[in-house]
Amino acid sequence: MQTLLIILNVEIMNFELFSLLQDIPQGQLFVLTDSHTKEHCLPIFADFIGEIPYHLLTLEAGEKSKNLSSVQVIWDFLLKHRATREAILVNLGGGMITDLGGFAAATYMRGIRFVNIPTTLLAMVDASSGGKTGFDYQGVKNMIGTFTPPMATLIDPIFLRTLPAEELLSGFAEMLKHALIASQEEWIKLLQLAQDELPQAQFAEALFTTGALQASIAIKEKVVAQDPREAGLRHILNFGHTVGHAIESAALENFELRIKNFELSPSHGYCVLWGMVAEVYLSVVKLGCPREVLQQLTQVMLQYYGRPQCNCRQREQLIQRMYQDKKNSANKTPNFTLLRAVGDPVINQHLSEEDINEALEYLFSL
Repeated sequence: MQTLLIILNVEIMNFELFSLLQDIPQGQLFVLTDSHTKEHCLPIFADFIGEIPYHLLTLEAGEKSKNLSSVQVIWDFLLKHRATREAILVNLGGGMITDLGGFAAATYMRGIRFVNIPTTLLAMVDASSGGKTGFDYQGVKNMIGTFTPPMATLIDPIFLRTLPAEELLSGFAEMLKHALIASQEEWIKLLQLAQDELPQAQFAEALFTTGALQASIAIKEKVVAQDPREAGLRHILNFGHTVGHAIESAALENFELRIKNFELSPSHGYCVLWGMVAEVYLSVVKLGCPREVLQQLTQVMLQYYGRPQCNCRQREQLIQRMYQDKKNSANKTPNFTLLRAVGDPVINQHLSEEDINEALEYLFSL
């Protein structure tokens, strides 16, 4: 199935959904949401599709729902309502929903069609495109999954209006990642948006009107088109994720990270931002990346994302989680994507525990 990626307004969203769904058999449209998107986004979606009937399943919001039990709930839901191979599952939500729903659809009856409608900035620029599906397993992020593209990914910036500031910042972190691996031009554009300190509503609008959102999606899609199954080039998209996933996995297991302004676990984007700070530090030390890049990213972190902190024993546990990362090779130290400079990423950088500890010391001492 060919992925269709569209930047939409309300009228085009309405038209495209009808085009996709008009020939679906009666009772074969299924919609997956979480408890947040059911409240804030499902009414918008219902307006889009009008009188087309659908079966609705809602999961509890949050990364802790991204597990095998939730996949089984989706399978049971499809079975209960007699979904056939003609069915379409619409994943309406953030990355947790698009990843879980995509995996359930890819494996139910050996694969049914699914459509992703990302409702968070993070899902728009990252999770909903690229064809990755899956769930967390044994405390490891996205350990089980498939490469299965949706029949369509429909993106409408109207959903950005439903997001709290923390969700916008989470997605903005992935945009920063795309800019750092892509070009100085995109990096400067996003730094300017950060420096403008726009009110939340204006910031959300500026992401679209400046073309930053569209450019970020295009960066990922270009990489994925050249390496759909992550055989080589696509590893550049893992920049920030070796450290970031370790922090995120630890936080999900009630790890004792003391994080400013967070009563609950920080989101994926925040963890990736912290991971990028540590990995740009490594890039400066190991590959000669300009220190100015580290200073710029650190300033963005301190201004918007806060300071994570942990003690030396906990840092050792973070490193052990890095050994569980999917990017690793047998009998080698953790694998990183680093930068020689903005727009010049370097994959397959195996670094010692001493190097990693030095980067963590920088991150946690800020």
